[in-house]
Amino acid sequence: MFTLLKQEGRARRGRLETPHGVVETPVFMNVGTQAAIKGGLSAADLKDIGCQVELSNTYHLHVRPGDELIRDLGGLHKFMTWDGPMLTDSGGFQIFSLASLRKINEDGVRFNSHVDGRKIFMGPEESMRIQSNLGSDIAMAFDECIKIPSPREYVQKSCDRTYRWLERCKKALAEYNSMDNAINPGQMLFGINQGAVFHDIRRRHMEQIASLDLPGYAIGGLAVGETAQEMYDTIEAVEECMPKNKPRYLMGVGTPVNILEAVYRGVDFFDCVMPTRNGRHGHLNTWAGIINLKNKKYERDEGPIDPECGCPVCRRYSRAYLRHLFKAEEVLAMRFAAMHNLYFYNELMRRIREALDKGEYTAFWAKYRDILDRRI
Repeated sequence: MFTLLKQEGRARRGRLETPHGVVETPVFMNVGTQAAIKGGLSAADLKDIGCQVELSNTYHLHVRPGDELIRDLGGLHKFMTWDGPMLTDSGGFQIFSLASLRKINEDGVRFNSHVDGRKIFMGPEESMRIQSNLGSDIAMAFDECIKIPSPREYVQKSCDRTYRWLERCKKALAEYNSMDNAINPGQMLFGINQGAVFHDIRRRHMEQIASLDLPGYAIGGLAVGETAQEMYDTIEAVEECMPKNKPRYLMGVGTPVNILEAVYRGVDFFDCVMPTRNGRHGHLNTWAGIINLKNKKYERDEGPIDPECGCPVCRRYSRAYLRHLFKAEEVLAMRFAAMHNLYFYNELMRRIREALDKGEYTAFWAKYRDILDRRI
């Protein structure tokens, strides 16, 4: 299902075939947590801005509107009218970040819903059942996202349990895929590597989960408090143990420069809420750095957000108009900002792939690594 087309140093150019289409990698997955992009973008908009993979959240959709309802309506692709590749995360991160009271044991996690307080239990089998009901192309394994810093002893025990959970995920998803009424019988399971910033634990855990021969693997539990250099060092340590013929996914990362650096170190898949979250606050990505569109200096600026950008917003509207929308607190401001930033991320990935195709990624990385995250 995954083909490694070429490599430049550790940076990789690949292609993943899924039941809903081919994904060219490296790729940024556009985050539609609750089957919608925050900022008011539709599935049709995603096509217009170059999205290849849409990502939704298992936990949130289980709580509201309910995964069984989505299954009964034909699955998540039909529900949100997105016909391209889709990934659902397992809900683990949300459980450990949103649930104030939770109890973890070998079976799974008991916690209260952040919406209405009702008691919920989720373990590997429950997460796989929910994701099977949603019918995504890639289902993420149920794991514990360990906070950084955490005691070494706890991290090791947690990783051991996450591996046992992964074995149960693999068995459960195989059973759901084999059912006659499966929404997407070709659904793939990606395992998740954990271990905080302990490199030896990370490598051992990666070797363990690689032995299960899954369709893909993710590096989880980063961008949660460690420094950028600690994250890069951890990626390098884990990458050495990751199967070369399987896609690699760095979860929840990150800024444009984080992506450049992670591609340089061998990562294929990314996702992050940053482009839409920052956009809703007026912080917009450009090829010269990040601008704050709310600044007064843009009050009479008739130029586009970014002269180098070909997004639907930059082709039509001025900085002055967009600044007015923010100051007037119009919903349209958030929509346009989210659309521009996601287009920028998707275009960044397209240019990365183009540079890799030409054997010029190292030069591309060197040119933009000190530019894209700077504040203008």
